[in-house]
Amino acid sequence: MSKYLVIVESPAKAKTIRKYLGNDYKIAASMGHIRDLPQSHLGVDIKNDFAPMYITLTGKTALLKSLKEDAKNAEKVFLATDPDREGEAISWHLAHILKIDPNTECRITFNEITKNAVVNAVKNPRKINMNLVDAQQARRILDRIVGYEISPVLWKKVKKGLSAGRVQSVATRIICDREKEIEDFVPEEYWSIDVRFRKEDGLVFDARYRGRNGKKEEIKNKEQADQILELLNNSNFVVVDVKKSTKKRSPAPPFITSTLQQEASRKLGFSTQKTMMIAQQLYEGVDLGSEGSVGLITYMRTDSVRISDEALADARNYIGEHFGKEFLPDKPRYFKTKNAAQDAHEAIRPTYINRDPESLKDMLSPDQYKLYKLIWERFLACQMENAVFDTLSVEIEGTPKADGERVNQNQVLNLRASGSKLVFKGFMALYVEGKDDEEEEDTQLLPPIEADELLYLVNTEPAQHFTEPPPRYTEATLVKALEEKGIGRPSTYAPTISTIIARGYVERNKKQLVPTELGKIVNQFMMGNFPDIVNINFTAEMESQLDKVEDGSVQWKELLKNFYDPFKETVKKAESTSKVEIPVDVSDVVCDKCGRTMIIKSGRFGKFLACPGFPECKNTKPLVDEAGVKCPKCAGKVIIRKTKKGRKYLGCENFPKCDFMTWDMASDKVCPKCSSFMTQKTKGKTITYKCANSECDYTEEQVKETKSAKGTKTKKGSTADSVKENVVPDETLALSEKL
Repeated sequence: MSKYLVIVESPAKAKTIRKYLGNDYKIAASMGHIRDLPQSHLGVDIKNDFAPMYITLTGKTALLKSLKEDAKNAEKVFLATDPDREGEAISWHLAHILKIDPNTECRITFNEITKNAVVNAVKNPRKINMNLVDAQQARRILDRIVGYEISPVLWKKVKKGLSAGRVQSVATRIICDREKEIEDFVPEEYWSIDVRFRKEDGLVFDARYRGRNGKKEEIKNKEQADQILELLNNSNFVVVDVKKSTKKRSPAPPFITSTLQQEASRKLGFSTQKTMMIAQQLYEGVDLGSEGSVGLITYMRTDSVRISDEALADARNYIGEHFGKEFLPDKPRYFKTKNAAQDAHEAIRPTYINRDPESLKDMLSPDQYKLYKLIWERFLACQMENAVFDTLSVEIEGTPKADGERVNQNQVLNLRASGSKLVFKGFMALYVEGKDDEEEEDTQLLPPIEADELLYLVNTEPAQHFTEPPPRYTEATLVKALEEKGIGRPSTYAPTISTIIARGYVERNKKQLVPTELGKIVNQFMMGNFPDIVNINFTAEMESQLDKVEDGSVQWKELLKNFYDPFKETVKKAESTSKVEIPVDVSDVVCDKCGRTMIIKSGRFGKFLACPGFPECKNTKPLVDEAGVKCPKCAGKVIIRKTKKGRKYLGCENFPKCDFMTWDMASDKVCPKCSSFMTQKTKGKTITYKCANSECDYTEEQVKETKSAKGTKTKKGSTADSVKENVVPDETLALSEKL
């Protein structure tokens, strides 16, 4: 019989730590929460000082019986749930059910599941931190009150089946606000003029028109561009200034929860929910064959970039051995954690830096490998030397030719050419942080240029542009916005996004988050009737108050009382408002039972067609999204369908009689060989068109047109100045040096 019982949340975590503790320890899993508020009613006694009415979760009875038996037979019980508010609350609930005094030293935590961390935790147990528990209870009860008191109002005033949430409603508002910016945006015309010059030695390079007489000039229309072109074509050019400098680029800090979610979205295409699910697996432990289950990363819910001294030393040793001393800074890098961060845990990093991704590739799933590689490379790169660039900026002046007839002799045209070359890769030899801006940069390596050199105009390239609205949020940029605005905390980003999508308030369109009509209507109602709930500053301040509960400076029941009294009055006012009329979306499909024109409705599984004569006529049909092309097998209509996980594909309307299916979407091209429609697939800069007919092998490729350097996205129509500051590959540098 084991002397000690250690209770964790999951079987995977139990399996990993079991091998670190001897036979005196029995490891059991609670399978997450064991108690919670009931689903059927509010479950909070507001009149009795907000007392929560916890119940045992369905299906946990047998598990609790087993845990009680194990606890009864053990000399000591250690509660080893996750090291955060949620984990502390689970331990507190376990202590209550197992009749363990929370003031005894029964709680152990570890930021990483390694032998040293687990053994040290067992040697240094502590009391349950009631401030953490109270912060979790306050958040849970606060969210329950908001959801259960606003949702009935939405049912009455907007539509049955709707629900509201404290953080989710703000996230929906942020997405709706961005959509309104896009809808209200009025594009403004502007022009850029690139000029190609030739030097005396025959080498050519590009510059950009900046202005005249030392003042920057925005070109707003074709007439203005034509005037400048005339000036350029009737001017002599000389280099007036050459600035050479060295720029250093520092690596990004190690991952925290939000940056991991952002980078996994950018580079791997993972949703926030998928990122956290895989990170949890890597933290709790992955089976590495003869070694058993091993925890590969530190705890993945953190807002701190702090790194332990031991991990820093391991990383520096690895860099010195595998990359060379030139890649190792003289001192370790330390990164500053944001002031609002809780700093309870380290940054997300590998538990063992010597376990490089390639050595584990065959033992990890493809997704585990991708995410682990991202974390491993980011952490190691953060301790490597800066990347170094040699930069060159050339100022050029154009003055009127002596024989120029229609040219103002007082005009001095200003142009600039700029370029850079990578002279030492540093951390970039391993890892470069992704960007949300997908625009491509031109690449240019300037030839050797000296001041006072004469230049000869080869040609001019005027280009018309229009300012663009701000882009829609992706999961990555929404997480970034939530973090910057102080909305939610590391553990809430993923469930927040998943919830607003599941409720039908927001849809994924490729990578973009787009508000649905229902989402816009609900957001409008919330802004009109519950302005505080969807107020960004109010919600951020509430998060700050919850943090103060955690540090013991605010009492959780006092926080709830201060919130509830004005909130109750707001709910009463909202109940007296008039009902919102939701516009009916009419289809072109006629009901085959009663002849009425069917309408489009949204249900639990998406949109469908319904007869407006309900309840007299209860006819419904699936809503078919036609691709506008014919099936290459049977000439039936091709339908855009979705998998259970929401991935789109094309299939025939005559399924299952016809089994035509393709993951690629239809293009507007027709196959020149068999006249079937062609599908299209984009990878990087290349669009591949393929005949949808499986018996035809015709394909063609096309390179996407990239936006010009000055086609910059702006929020309010202001043009963004762009200078060609470019990075060029080593082989191009070598060619230039030979020239």
